[in-house]
Amino acid sequence: MSVLVTVKFPGDTDAFRRFISNRADLLQKISEQAKSQGAIHHRFGVGDGFVVAIDEWESAAAFNGFFADNADIATAMQEGGAQGEPDVTFAEAVETADQF
Repeated sequence: MSVLVTVKFPGDTDAFRRFISNRADLLQKISEQAKSQGAIHHRFGVGDGFVVAIDEWESAAAFNGFFADNADIATAMQEGGAQGEPDVTFAEAVETADQF
């Protein structure tokens, strides 16, 4: 049974947009690390003064092991304009008739 993970942090969204344009190498590195540790899906979104990552992972433990003390993520958050601690939530992924 997989989990859906949201990671939302306040930040400078213009800095984040520059970061994703200029640091694809670091994003690719983090993506490969995540996949090797249990990530199934990943996507970023930008809102009014915040950035959110929406992921699916094999388990909350797998995500926590990946996210905790990961120097590359700390670098990405700093360079990407994060302005506070992330709010992380977990939810059990369930199968529904309307999913796509």
